Amino acid sequence: MPTSIPSFQLFYQRAIARKGSKKAIQATLPKIATGAELSNRGDDRYLAELTACVFRAGFVWRIINHKWAGFEEAFSGFVPVYWQQVPPERLEALARDERIVRNMQKIFTVPQNAQMIVEASEEHGSFGQFLAQWPSDNQVGLLLWLKKYGARLGGATAQHFLRRVGWDGYVLSSDVVTALENHNLLDASPTSKKGLTQVQTAFNAWHKETGLPFSHLSRILSYSVGA
Repeated sequence: MPTSIPSFQLFYQRAIARKGSKKAIQATLPKIATGAELSNRGDDRYLAELTACVFRAGFVWRIINHKWAGFEEAFSGFVPVYWQQVPPERLEALARDERIVRNMQKIFTVPQNAQMIVEASEEHGSFGQFLAQWPSDNQVGLLLWLKKYGARLGGATAQHFLRRVGWDGYVLSSDVVTALENHNLLDASPTSKKGLTQVQTAFNAWHKETGLPFSHLSRILSYSVGA
């Protein structure tokens, strides 16, 4: 079982020693979107970012980034209300479209993720407003929600999506997981509900101790690993 949670100062000082200074760390911390910025972002942009993260998973990111303009054209701007009920023949045509990476399993995630966005938007006003009202001290709940209602949003894919749109949360990179395991704060798979709950407990304690955003705690923690 996880032991008592050490002060975050331990990890912060190690990160400073590895990166050279507080200034060097500060320059690399993730940008966090305000509630207004999350709310004002269009639902089409959330579907686009979800799709990008799904296609990047297990693939070379730079290839997806290089072809992204083609993705935007092929998916006609990722309008969720269209893609949630897209005709099957349109999806089949995408499997032959050279503008994108022609992975049929990933192409088929778009309608399900579009439906998830539309339903959340109908209830909350927009998908961005849905994200904006979800508290960072319950990221585990949001990750489980995305996994349940979305497609191929388990593992780190949803975490990278949240980071890229500016939602304040952790990303369980290999270095973050190593740091947690080295201090007996994680003894379950980081993709399991038990493991995610253990991670959330540690981050909530550090947020209360330092007042730092969860995204910044995550990045600094990753810097604390290594010689």
